[in-house]
Amino acid sequence: MIFPDNIGKYLSIDEVSLSKGELYTIVTNKSSKSKQKSIVSIIRGTLSKDITEVLEKLPLRQREKVEEVTMDMANNMEASAKKAFPKAKMVTDRFHVVKLVSDALQHIRIKYRWEELDKENEAISLAKKQGNKYKSKVLENGDTPKQLLARCRLLLYKKPHQWTETQSQRVNILFKYYPVLEEAYYHILEFRNIFENQSRHNAEINMNQWFDKTEKLGIKEFNTATNTLKHNFENILNFFINRNTNANAESFNAKIQNSLPYSY
Repeated sequence: MIFPDNIGKYLSIDEVSLSKGELYTIVTNKSSKSKQKSIVSIIRGTLSKDITEVLEKLPLRQREKVEEVTMDMANNMEASAKKAFPKAKMVTDRFHVVKLVSDALQHIRIKYRWEELDKENEAISLAKKQGNKYKSKVLENGDTPKQLLARCRLLLYKKPHQWTETQSQRVNILFKYYPVLEEAYYHILEFRNIFENQSRHNAEINMNQWFDKTEKLGIKEFNTATNTLKHNFENILNFFINRNTNANAESFNAKIQNSLPYSY
């Protein structure tokens, strides 16, 4: 499905799961703000060649009006958008970028939690062999180590001023026993603060400094995330030109999904 009259200067491209989990690619116009005349195209599937084939059916004169296309870090979306909208800048959505780095922290947290589960299982087995009843280690706030690591999941997405008194106590205990998590958490805050820049040039400087610091930290999970960021560096920096995100596309996709009948 294509709607040439709905094309605008700023577009979003994203995938959405519709009936029976089938994936579709949807191109939307940001200026419509997820309301009427939002849809530029709906394409079944996510293969780059299929997306490009459909989008190139839109008149070239219309496609050349597009100045910017916002997307996640999927290579297929970028390749299709570049071919279909030859004069547009590609922009990587800031929320996907921040989530990638935040996921690196969560990966470390999960790794520690599995280590605690392994320790507990070993301790339970040992207690059984010795004919004793196993008693879990309890921390200052009443959490066991595995509970602490589970209960801090959402807190690590928040900034310190957003924590309640109880949450602040829990996180401080977490950082006391797992100092790598504290180091990683504040490193992520530095990264998130880069997106407060209003200048692409300053953002580029700050991000390169963050890359250098990441290398010195030597945390494997962050090195992996950094490699992905460097691969998408120009598109990430393009965000700072107009500061457009894919929020409108996510909102529109949610509306579509909510309108569908539940299917088993």
